[in-house]
Amino acid sequence: MKLALPSSRRSGLALLAVLLFGGFGFVATRSGPLAPTRVTVINLTNVGNVTDGGASAIAIVPAMFGIGTVEARRAYQIGPTMPGRVLKVLVDVGDTVKAGQLLAEMDPVDLPARMAALDAAIMHASSGIVAAEAQQTDAQARHEVAALNAQRYDDLLERKFVSPSAAETKRQERVSTQAGLHAAQANRAGAQQEVGRLQAERTALLKQLDQVRLMAPADAIVTAREAEPGSALVSGQSVIRLMEPASLWLRVRVDQGRAGGLALGLPAAIVLRSHPAAPLRGKVVRLEPVSDSVTEERIAMIAFEQVPQGLSIGELAEVTLQPGNTAAGSNAVVLPNASIKRQADITGVWVSRNGELRFVPVRLGDASLAGMVQVLDGLQAGDQVIVHSEREIVSGSHLKIVESLAGSAT
Repeated sequence: MKLALPSSRRSGLALLAVLLFGGFGFVATRSGPLAPTRVTVINLTNVGNVTDGGASAIAIVPAMFGIGTVEARRAYQIGPTMPGRVLKVLVDVGDTVKAGQLLAEMDPVDLPARMAALDAAIMHASSGIVAAEAQQTDAQARHEVAALNAQRYDDLLERKFVSPSAAETKRQERVSTQAGLHAAQANRAGAQQEVGRLQAERTALLKQLDQVRLMAPADAIVTAREAEPGSALVSGQSVIRLMEPASLWLRVRVDQGRAGGLALGLPAAIVLRSHPAAPLRGKVVRLEPVSDSVTEERIAMIAFEQVPQGLSIGELAEVTLQPGNTAAGSNAVVLPNASIKRQADITGVWVSRNGELRFVPVRLGDASLAGMVQVLDGLQAGDQVIVHSEREIVSGSHLKIVESLAGSAT
């Protein structure tokens, strides 16, 4: 036999079911998939001015921002031009050096002994020049006497006072003494050439000895000491690194998308990490012709208006460049960057226009570092531009306009 529930109990169960279905529907329409998407908007009262709750338009100041590192425009690596062993190092990191100051010395090994041997060889060759000159003088005198005798005998032969054979003998003596003179002249030239060769070897050896002494090429500061006495070095390996403190500048990386106004002479505001409360001035002095294709950044070199004391190579700095306002931005709509969206290859904004939600393509202008961007065309007066939304918006989405997404009622 089937027992029937009391009518009061059936009424209670029905009421509970109605409450459950009602609560489920309330939750589904307020916070579930059927709930409207909460958004914040900006109301455009007229194109050329933007109001947000009655606030006045924000002026765009085009600017570029980049992170830079301190580098030395003129830096030097001081080392030997030939293999050798370090004899002594006379400076340390942080020392200030003057141009021509001795920084370090390499072990000369046998260079001094070779120099002494060359000096002795030059003296010996110089003595050979003296002997050759004496021989040349003697040969010159003999040749002059022989020439006079030959001329005298030729005159006597014409008068028939001597025989032809006697005159021929004197002529032969003249030729022999002339050959002796030429030989003496050749010996003297050979001795002089030998002295020249030895002197050239001595000059080359002096240059090698000069390379043993490592000198400062300019007034600078020692930034690294890369070898100690006794270290064996190959040709070109550095012992000391120097940099000119007056040549410090910044290598700054700027986003290519914002680098359109980057130019030589552009003023820069510099904030060093070590002195955040003391901004410095500078300007763009060089634009690198090669950009970084991986990070999509343009590289610019910024010179300090006045190099600060105690600046270290490798220190980071924040750099702001302001090329100035553009004429196109004077009457443009100004929107937050958050309102700009992309669909496929189209840049635009979501707009509520005449109660209809649509994605409107726009043409952008300058952007500021404060997160504002100019919209040059595409919008109309009366549009409600959606800035933030709690989830992705699609065409036909049901929206609920709120003052702020954070802490708003559900």
